[in-house]
Amino acid sequence: MLIRNAEIEGRRRDIRITDERITAMAGELVPDRDERTIDARGGTLLPGLHDHHLHLFALAAAHASVACGPPQVSSAEALSQALTSAESNAAPWLRGVGYHDSVAGPLNRDRLDALGPNVPIRIQHQSGALWVVNSLGAEVLGLDAADTPAGVEKAADGRATGRLFRLDGWMRERMPAAGLPSLAPLGALLSRHGVTSVTDASPDTGERALTSLQVAVRAGDLPQRITVMGNLDTPALSDPHFDLGPVKILLDEATLPDFDTLCGQVAHAHRSGRAVAVHCVTRTVLVFTLAALREVGSTHSDRIEHASVAPPDTLPLLRSLGVTVVTQPNFIAERGDRYRADVDAGDLPWLYRLQGFLDHGIPLGGGTDAPYGNPDPWAAMRAAVERTTESGLCLSPAERLTPERALDLFLTPAHAPGGRPMRLGIGARADLCLLRAPWSECRLRLDARDVAATFVAGRLVYTHPEAS
Repeated sequence: MLIRNAEIEGRRRDIRITDERITAMAGELVPDRDERTIDARGGTLLPGLHDHHLHLFALAAAHASVACGPPQVSSAEALSQALTSAESNAAPWLRGVGYHDSVAGPLNRDRLDALGPNVPIRIQHQSGALWVVNSLGAEVLGLDAADTPAGVEKAADGRATGRLFRLDGWMRERMPAAGLPSLAPLGALLSRHGVTSVTDASPDTGERALTSLQVAVRAGDLPQRITVMGNLDTPALSDPHFDLGPVKILLDEATLPDFDTLCGQVAHAHRSGRAVAVHCVTRTVLVFTLAALREVGSTHSDRIEHASVAPPDTLPLLRSLGVTVVTQPNFIAERGDRYRADVDAGDLPWLYRLQGFLDHGIPLGGGTDAPYGNPDPWAAMRAAVERTTESGLCLSPAERLTPERALDLFLTPAHAPGGRPMRLGIGARADLCLLRAPWSECRLRLDARDVAATFVAGRLVYTHPEAS
């Protein structure tokens, strides 16, 4: 394949792709006989984007689920209507996502019985930490039994409330008929955004999920390269489309393990040759995690996921440990107004920091946390530049990035989220994102609609409908 008239780092260039890699780059290349030629028409040619933190199966499932929170649903009446409208498609469960307590207060089984139809219902909270099921769902899962795990909330009389904390894997084992969702719509969505590789940050990726991912890749449904976190039992795959990433450690402030237990988890991962990626969404959890990494010893590949609240006194320790932060700038745009109401006023200046990390020499990568955030990395870049909420308020303007630095959050390689951004050159892998205009125009919009084409291993996997 020959891509002509592309803007690469400010210069018009042609590139030739052979055997999945860039084999020639010059101001002008002569087409070979039978070589496919694509005219970029002066559009910017970039390395393909990498989303450093999302959840593949949860995102695929979300596309087939009922939206239960803002902005689509903002009241108890609207939630009831949304659930009732979806009743005919409930097979065997009615699945909802994105719930926030501002809609109808904290949900439990009785409240859900009153709001929804008489079918098994499960609704996931926007945080991803909580599922709520109605009474029929509680019966299917056996929640009122005496031997349920600790994450099943019980009332004083022993009756389950219908609230389940961090029990996604346990629930899946009890819902075999639900199956795993198709990944084809997800592959197409990511390709439209110019995403050629992702890191799945789910902590419980097992053999069944890995097999489903391999099937989707081999069928062409999911063309992206995939790095899988999972846990210490997640096996590596001898497949060029897959890499095994750091061990995901999921910490919640309300259920923190004792300090020695966390230190043991980190040490075990390091002895097994893997880094750790620790979920940190509060000040307390971040400090707890950094203390454990200092005690055990960190590696340059260890990661802090989210770093949602990072006060100034945490930055020197982050820097000294040499760990990377992978954050989600899109949350400021999507949730900023709710953060203003829910987050302690003293923590608001330190929410989802960007430039503050860079000023302290802390490596920084970007993810969307989809489906808990918008899967569009261009929207995340735009949020990193603007840092404005839905109401138009700018949160911590000193944390804003330039468009170029925002783009770099999604151009670093999977194994080094805060490392050197990928660049195009001879020998580079032909995972590419072609934009419809020069960078001088695209940088002002940071809009996924500017993606003209996406290539994985030199294969065209997406073309904009208006591109010829």
